[in-house]
Amino acid sequence: MLNKVVIVGGGTAGWMTASYFKAAFGDRVDITLVESGHIGAVGVGEATFSDIRHFFEFLGLKEKDWMPACNATYKLAVRFEDWREPGHYFYHPFEQMRSVNGFPLTDWWLKDGPTDRFDKDCFVMASVIDAGLSPRNRDGVLMDQPFDEDAEEMRGLTMSEHQGKTQFPYAYQFEAALLAKYLTRYAVERGVRHVVDDVRNVELDERGWISSVRTAEHGELAGDLFIDCTGFRGVLLNQALEEPFVSYQDTLPNDSAVALQVPMDMERRGILPCTTATAQEAGWIWTIPLTGRVGTGYVYAKDYLSPEEAERTLRQFVGPAAADAEANHIRMRVGRSRNSWVRNCVAIGLSSGFVEPLESTGIFFIHHAIEQLVKNFPGEDWNPVHRDLYNSSVSHVMDGVREFLTLHYVAAKRSDTQYWRDTKTRAIPDSLAERIERWKVALPDSESVFPHYHGLPPYSYMCVLLGMGGIELAPSPALALSDGTAARQEFDRIREKTERLVRTLPKAYDYFSRLG
Repeated sequence: MLNKVVIVGGGTAGWMTASYFKAAFGDRVDITLVESGHIGAVGVGEATFSDIRHFFEFLGLKEKDWMPACNATYKLAVRFEDWREPGHYFYHPFEQMRSVNGFPLTDWWLKDGPTDRFDKDCFVMASVIDAGLSPRNRDGVLMDQPFDEDAEEMRGLTMSEHQGKTQFPYAYQFEAALLAKYLTRYAVERGVRHVVDDVRNVELDERGWISSVRTAEHGELAGDLFIDCTGFRGVLLNQALEEPFVSYQDTLPNDSAVALQVPMDMERRGILPCTTATAQEAGWIWTIPLTGRVGTGYVYAKDYLSPEEAERTLRQFVGPAAADAEANHIRMRVGRSRNSWVRNCVAIGLSSGFVEPLESTGIFFIHHAIEQLVKNFPGEDWNPVHRDLYNSSVSHVMDGVREFLTLHYVAAKRSDTQYWRDTKTRAIPDSLAERIERWKVALPDSESVFPHYHGLPPYSYMCVLLGMGGIELAPSPALALSDGTAARQEFDRIREKTERLVRTLPKAYDYFSRLG
């Protein structure tokens, strides 16, 4: 029986994998995780998709169990600042688009929206976030929205199976190192063997399959299946098995980041329940509020900006609170391995692939990969169908996210520096170019976005197109012949519900101070 798994590398990817495997397989699979005590975490993967709640549900963990231990907060949206012009912002929220008479509300908004803010007219979340509120009431009950968090028919579904059924109103933001530490305890208590040691060599058998990894102090660790969670180094997949890497830098040139962890008085500052991406001269700065600090970083392209300039800009952006914060400079490998499963090795996390964290996709990639590996776990015959299904699913997710992120830059109206001017002339995938031409006259729907599951439904594309402002859009001509009464009533209902939620929901900081 194939039941001996060796995970090389810890961090978020390694310990999420170990914990999920233990929850899925129990003691029927022997799991060893080996990690170096000398390699630090990259530290940029602190925000998530809303699907991540299914990971914690699968492990049997409730928010009160893990959130306080990880300084976690709620994320209701991504907030984009200055991408259209200085001072402008908009939200990409976790909230499905409403439809009226067969057309998405955004079509009606383009025809005759109540205000110039599509996000506030079409969603309740924008105003909830602006007010710094929690999506849960003081008693823990979820805000009054059609979010069926406990429906039995939704339990046990993978992320791709959930999409289109409902949209949960929030994701999480947390300190990645603390989550890894929490999951270490979870996994070890349930039987995962934890080895702290440096891997010196990867041993291959006569077929070219991995037979073991040789460590400095614990000798050989043998296994049937090896999981590569060694980050950008790709020690197993890319180095030992020589699997090629497919770069995305022709369309996504940001290849560097500098990050800071800034302690702050969050009670005084307040918690804005979202991740903010603020456009800069040569990239963008992320801001992630946690319960005890703010995580922030400047993502940029080294062809346009030096590391020293990036760090200086980031510190100025944060202000005096950043004076003593240690900067972490990161070189990012943007793209994916040609195949993430080769022979008896599966890469999960940065060794599999990575794109800039503009839409918080890093942990989403990890979670999706783990689900797909459990779904396609190999048998003793190593039937290649399982491998091929896995590789296809992982590649589609990353290629789809690549298209979606590229759209952000193509659609952004900003053009005040060479960096932003180049985003309008840089080559983009042919399929995306064709889609953009279609979206100019027919807003994105399930038939016109990237055709394979990648975690981003059509309304996400609508938000980017409407918010960035660089692509001229038009409502469906059919609306000129349609009665807009029902659409106006829907806009009124959203406004009324928003006003009620803003009156009744607690401040995000107050909610978390009680949760802890």
